[in-house]
Amino acid sequence: MTLVAVVSDYLLHPFYPQFFELRFGITNPKYVGYYFAAICFMVMLAFPFWAYISKKISELNILVYTQAIAGVLALYCYYTTSYINFWIVSLIMVLFKGSYLLVYPYILKIITKEEQPKTIGLLSVVVHLGGILGAVLGGFTVDYVHPSSIFLIMAGGDFIQMAMSRYLLKSKKYDTSIVISEETNEADKKLIPKGFILKLGLITLILYFSDFLIRPFFSLYWESFSTFKSKLVSGAIYAIPGFVALVTLWINNKRKTEEGHQGIINALCIGLIGLFLQGIPSEISVVTGRMIYGWAIFQGVVKFDILLFELSSPESYALDYSKVHFFQNLGVLLASLSVGLVVENFGLEIPFKIALAGFIITLVLYFFVFKSIRVLHKQLAKT
Repeated sequence: MTLVAVVSDYLLHPFYPQFFELRFGITNPKYVGYYFAAICFMVMLAFPFWAYISKKISELNILVYTQAIAGVLALYCYYTTSYINFWIVSLIMVLFKGSYLLVYPYILKIITKEEQPKTIGLLSVVVHLGGILGAVLGGFTVDYVHPSSIFLIMAGGDFIQMAMSRYLLKSKKYDTSIVISEETNEADKKLIPKGFILKLGLITLILYFSDFLIRPFFSLYWESFSTFKSKLVSGAIYAIPGFVALVTLWINNKRKTEEGHQGIINALCIGLIGLFLQGIPSEISVVTGRMIYGWAIFQGVVKFDILLFELSSPESYALDYSKVHFFQNLGVLLASLSVGLVVENFGLEIPFKIALAGFIITLVLYFFVFKSIRVLHKQLAKT
């Protein structure tokens, strides 16, 4: 279900500038940034809302109805020729579509703490794989079919999620109500930083701002110097971090030791190298940078999620995750609002330099804010 959701979610991500130009004749990068920002804002509102509703109605029951509505609205986006109507309806669609994020904390509620690192890694790879398929399928659709057809694929994805949710609820093979609860001892509670949701939210806000700042205009950046002008190739280069994530998950699963959230600092440092290389307008440099960055951002995001769920409790997973997700989407929103203006005034290379500075700030903040937890893990490792 997550794979299907992410594929339909990522179909347009690399191609918003081209989509608006081909569909509505909009070429101003500011408008592309504003639309992307509006989407992020809707997700920011949607997930906490659905997380609150999930305290009263089960996650899968919510998905049956929300994904059906999202599918119908996607069909409207396919047919409409009005730019204003498209804006309004597509944002309402995102509000309902965003409920699929409930699947993530729901899965973590039905497994043990020991299983969480591998499961979070697997879910992250599913998201990356969805990004790959979405980018390539989106590029193919823009190049060889028609940009509007992307919304037919989106509608199909929404209806599949609706059907799968209903099947899981009705099937006698699965117990969808099970929740595994584990007690957190007092010693562990004392080591949890006060206001950890706020602190973790602010740190990941900067990380996500930096990551998403390089996304909206990446395909245009690549095509500005590459000899390959095909949207399919642009989508494939955009999706390189997703391929790297698959390899990284395989390597992580082969390793016998579980590091939990440890390794965040290493991932951020390596991410700096990947961002620096991507900022050099050369095919070899960008491809190499995408590969290095793909490993770093996968490890960083996964380990920050592990840290969140290590500090949270099963009954609070959905709400805690929705709060941190709110900050992460705020970072995406700020990136979306600023990227169009930045590109318009300073060119296609500047997002990589700003992202580089963002990673440095994330690294410094994490080092000082969560220092006590790192010290504890080092002491436990010695014993």
